[in-house]
Amino acid sequence: MSELLPGRYRHFKGNEYQVIGTATHSETGDTLVVYRPLYGDRALWVRPLAMFTESVERDGKTQPRFARIGPMATEN
Repeated sequence: MSELLPGRYRHFKGNEYQVIGTATHSETGDTLVVYRPLYGDRALWVRPLAMFTESVERDGKTQPRFARIGPMATEN
């Protein structure tokens, strides 16, 4: 698995999110993705890396759960 880059991602249902980076769970050692929605209250969320990067099937089409669409506007 390649490194997950910070930036702007689109969920397969259409909303956009900012990936801040990854973190390690203190008890299990699992890698978690730290991200926030670019709508609503913009609270921080975490999701296991394996789930964040997996493919899902919707309407007969397989696609990434989250697809990187580029850097955040303030990133170089």
